[in-house]
Amino acid sequence: MFHLPNKQSMQIQMGRFFFFLSILCLLPLKPVVALPLHTNSRWIVDEDGARVKLACVNWLSHQEAAVAEGLSNHPVDLISKRIASLGFNCVRLTLPLFLAIDQSLASLTVRQSFQRLGLLESLAGFQANNPSMLDLPLTSAYQAVVSNLADNNMMVILDSHFSEPSFHGNGVFGDQHFNPDLWVKGLTRIATMFSGVPNVVGMSLRNELRCPNQNVKDWYRYMQKGAEAVHSANPDVLVIISGLSDGTDLSFLLNQQLELTFTGKLVLEMHWHGSRVGRAGETSNPNKVCGRVVDSIMRGGGVLLQQGWPLMFVSELGVDDNRHLNCFFGLAAELDFDWALWTLEETNGLMNWNSNFFQRISALQSPLQGPDVSRVRPHKIILHPSTGLCILRESLSEPLKLGPCTESEAWGYTPQKILIVKGTYFCLQAVGLGKPAKLSIICTQPGSNWEIISDSKMYLSTKLGDGTTVCLDVDSSSNIVTDACKCLGRDDMCDPGSQWFKVVDSTNITRRPILQIG
Repeated sequence: MFHLPNKQSMQIQMGRFFFFLSILCLLPLKPVVALPLHTNSRWIVDEDGARVKLACVNWLSHQEAAVAEGLSNHPVDLISKRIASLGFNCVRLTLPLFLAIDQSLASLTVRQSFQRLGLLESLAGFQANNPSMLDLPLTSAYQAVVSNLADNNMMVILDSHFSEPSFHGNGVFGDQHFNPDLWVKGLTRIATMFSGVPNVVGMSLRNELRCPNQNVKDWYRYMQKGAEAVHSANPDVLVIISGLSDGTDLSFLLNQQLELTFTGKLVLEMHWHGSRVGRAGETSNPNKVCGRVVDSIMRGGGVLLQQGWPLMFVSELGVDDNRHLNCFFGLAAELDFDWALWTLEETNGLMNWNSNFFQRISALQSPLQGPDVSRVRPHKIILHPSTGLCILRESLSEPLKLGPCTESEAWGYTPQKILIVKGTYFCLQAVGLGKPAKLSIICTQPGSNWEIISDSKMYLSTKLGDGTTVCLDVDSSSNIVTDACKCLGRDDMCDPGSQWFKVVDSTNITRRPILQIG
């Protein structure tokens, strides 16, 4: 029998409904990315013209087994959810090109691939964690990973890493393992395979070209062929092109443009490897090393950003490489380029890194700038790369502290080198050695003019009334203080991290988009 609810029951149900509705209203809205993506000057944007900052992680699938790393240790859905939970919106999923053109490889199942290499322990782990994928052909297993990433609202960049499944194997066009005609054929097949797959937003043509025989003439000849092949087979994807010398040199584009039949889809890619700074990076003053690193990056291709080229960095960084990471993070915030972190697995990979590291990169996952500045208020934030936090104030009576960059003050940096809180009369002022910095309305006093100093350009320095030079610093409670500037001399083992700050342009655009598929 059907019973009408009584008045008390209806009140309870309505109360529950409005409570649930209030909870929903408190949840953050997720901006939707209108796919496919294209470029607008140096920015990657969606169909609505809104900036989409690619904050990616590399997931390796190009090695000997030609299977995505980590699937012997974790279910694929757990890995995808882990990536998403850490603030990434994108995966650069590597693959060996022969997976698309060598039928004897592509037809192998995951089980057979492990068996032929004698990887029985990996086989057992894969069976325990991803049994539904074990007897799929390698190509289908790769597609299954892409599909699962889509289920978790993750964009994917397909990366043609090597020709054959291997950990080491790149050269240049015409080498024994790099036939340009097979390469174009493989790119075409991969692009075709993923045509119509919405979360596949880009395709990287080749990883780290390197060889004594490398030359610019061949680069233009074959990269243009590869780019045209990919765009013809799949016009929706971004076409991502790397340079020479391990992907660190695109400077030749300053003198000669690529000649392509399409527009709005080309993205350039550079690599930065902390491990390749060399031993001098471990024994030289960190400010000098940072200055050299930034200069090298800008000369190698970073300057192309200023000419309107979209540029993505793929960075092979380890969490124990703090001396170089702080420098790179400062540059990444200043230029606000798209990036992909190395790597999901391996010894120092994503699945093993601690929460402090992800706090540090969180400031780089959201866009700081964008193509449409007509509706925003340009300003600056003051980033502390060592923590990934920014300077903010809780009240006038409390000291300035580090906090989330999304809550940062909107600063201005005047020609007189005064750091002023926009929309107010307050400026940043040093009071004394070892004392908290403060906000003051008397901005003509000593300690109010902040110079950006050292080769690293990462210190904010000022002079007190007695002529003492101090630098902005952070104490153990995350309070902003001023102290004697450190690491400016010949002390090669000094760590300047607490005193490194970066004054960064921002336009308060929409936060990092989260992909919604379907």
